[in-house]
Amino acid sequence: MPEDSPIRLLLSGDLSFGPGKAELLEKIRELGSLQEAAGAMEMSYMKAWKLVKGLNARFCEPLVAMQRGGKEQGGATLTPTGEKVLALYHEAVAAAEKASAAPLRKMRGLLASDETNSSG
Repeated sequence: MPEDSPIRLLLSGDLSFGPGKAELLEKIRELGSLQEAAGAMEMSYMKAWKLVKGLNARFCEPLVAMQRGGKEQGGATLTPTGEKVLALYHEAVAAAEKASAAPLRKMRGLLASDETNSSG
C-alpha cells in the first residue's frame, strides 16, 4: 500500500480520516511525543494538537492519550481505540486499492504518452 495514498474516508458529517491524520497517529506511536510527531511532519505543534483534540472529541474514546510534563515526563501514546482506528483505515485503503486496481489500469492505458504530453 503506497504511503502517499490519497484515500480519505468520510466518517460523519464533516469528519474525515485520511493520510495526514493516519501519518500523525503513526508518528505519535513511533516517537511517543506529539511535538516530535508534528516536527517530523513539518507541521506546527498547534495544528497537530488541534487535530488530535478534534479526533479525541469525535470518537467514543480518545485515540491519543497525552501526558503533560515537558521533555522528561510528557508524551503521547495511541490508545487501543487509536490503534484500532489506524488499523481500520489501512484495511479500508487496502480494500479500495484492490477494488480499483483493474479500472485504474484501464484508465492509465487510455492516457497519452509522456512524449505527447511534454511537447504540447
